[in-house]
Amino acid sequence: MNVVGPRQDGKSTLVRDLLTSAAYVTLDDDAARQALADDPYNQLKLLSDKARDSGLPVVIDEVQRLPEITFALKRIVDQDNRRGHFVLTGSSDIFTAGKAYDSLAGRVTTLMLRPFSAAELHHAGPCRILDAVAHDQENPLSSLPSPKAYDRPKGIDLIVRGGFPEMRLLTDRERMDRCASYIDSIIERDVSAIHPVRKPDAVRRLINQAAARTAQELNPSNLANDLAVKYETVSDYLDALTRLGIVLRLGAWSSARAKREIKAPKLHFMDTGLATALRGEGSDSFGIDGDPSAFGALFETFIFTELEKSLPFQSNRWSLWHWRSGVREIDILAEAPGRLIALFEMKASSKIGRDDFRHIDWFLSDGPGKGYRGVGFVVYLGEHALSFGPRKIALPASMLWSFPGRAEPGTLNGPQGSN
Repeated sequence: MNVVGPRQDGKSTLVRDLLTSAAYVTLDDDAARQALADDPYNQLKLLSDKARDSGLPVVIDEVQRLPEITFALKRIVDQDNRRGHFVLTGSSDIFTAGKAYDSLAGRVTTLMLRPFSAAELHHAGPCRILDAVAHDQENPLSSLPSPKAYDRPKGIDLIVRGGFPEMRLLTDRERMDRCASYIDSIIERDVSAIHPVRKPDAVRRLINQAAARTAQELNPSNLANDLAVKYETVSDYLDALTRLGIVLRLGAWSSARAKREIKAPKLHFMDTGLATALRGEGSDSFGIDGDPSAFGALFETFIFTELEKSLPFQSNRWSLWHWRSGVREIDILAEAPGRLIALFEMKASSKIGRDDFRHIDWFLSDGPGKGYRGVGFVVYLGEHALSFGPRKIALPASMLWSFPGRAEPGTLNGPQGSN
């Protein structure tokens, strides 16, 4: 098992809590890292042999710091192919690193761990809005729970604090200071492990620009000009930040599969709490005098990251995209096999009207979504889930954390329906 995710998102804590008696080694320890670097096969074999009798795995933390051990791992796994032999944790996937000697294809399962979802923070069950669409494409409201009560200030506070376990509990000033240190550690320890960092300040400014441009279409040429660095440098650093989970790219959808990923993807920051801290924003930044467009972009990123975190819990395999043609745009388009789609438009307001569905209306009736099954949602900061006609639903953001934690087997929210 390979557990990957951004630094400080709880990977090590999770594994330690679940595997309290496992053999544990961290490559943050200089001596352990040097020993494994000098003789990876024999050191790993020794750990593996000691752990075999207990039936527990060998846990290697911060494994991205030594991607060269992949060949030794392959040798041991080939000799002893019992399941759960090793558990690896790291801020990037070592099996895709340039220094990795083997990918262990077919021998390793990778789990991407994100910061806490809104459902986890509210002690609710996984968000399964997409399962509701698959269950009833015409009226998924019948399969959705009643949305939890909340108000706009609570929604703003949730978005501003984000999902990092420790950082979200800090005051705005403390969170901004902690995030600055967090970015420094990512640049010094994580980005440099993936790609040589000749200009640390350029990476820092790129991360700040990504936070400022979240939910915008990615244009590396413009970024290179604004940062006064080469296009190739921006591309390399963006690839590293994507692999580290700091930024996420949302591909452009087309009804012609061959044309997908050709148009510009959208760039989303992986955590809105980190993004607002880097932008110097707190809950007070989005009051009546705040910039509505700035909060709108954060709201869109928040909904996207929540949907992205929910994908493993859906019964169907869904993929997420964005779509734009001229002035028409769909913020998020979710697609499942069988020409099934769910459209999501965001409105950072507590009020909603029929005109907010105009792009969804056209897309499903006369646009490229014609002939597809599915429904369109406008996600807003109100309290009520409302039908605006066939295949059009106003969805409160609180629906993301309104699913029950447990349900009777056989129901939409029950154990039989989850992965």
